[in-house]
Amino acid sequence: MLLLLPASLGLGGSEVRIEPIVNVEPIELEVVLVEPVFVKPTYTLNVEPLIQAMIMVESEGNDSAYHKREKAAGCLQIRPIMVREVNRILDIQKSELEYTLEDRWSREKSIEMFHIVNGYHNKNSTYEEIARAWNGGPKWIKKSLTKRYWKRVQKQLKKQQKDERSNTELAEV
Repeated sequence: MLLLLPASLGLGGSEVRIEPIVNVEPIELEVVLVEPVFVKPTYTLNVEPLIQAMIMVESEGNDSAYHKREKAAGCLQIRPIMVREVNRILDIQKSELEYTLEDRWSREKSIEMFHIVNGYHNKNSTYEEIARAWNGGPKWIKKSLTKRYWKRVQKQLKKQQKDERSNTELAEV
């Protein structure tokens, strides 16, 4: 490479030769797009039995359940405002994940959305607090209807425990 600098730079019109230190060849880079991955939060409680009980209360286990008036869809009856809250939390956490209204129809993605909301708002809460917050939103404590919801979830949890004991007893026979 030859670079000529004008005399006005005080070099008296002489030529200055600049040689590159390293001769770099252009390289091709392969760009691979990686889907962002959901990471389940850690809890002080095992929330899996609670999630299963809530699924039974919300939709009787039906992934295709839809409540037209509330526009609630899927096994956990997720409303559009909850999807917006999930994406707001993900944005705060600088996550690349983003959920859509269609994701409510997927049991796996519905449970992921539950974990995102619960991990952000109720990570170290009791079963009752978690269930009532899911049902009533941020002001659940002031809503008496969430008490009825909690009673239904409790009943389902007891049923699950009873079924589990029965299955264990049958397996031992």
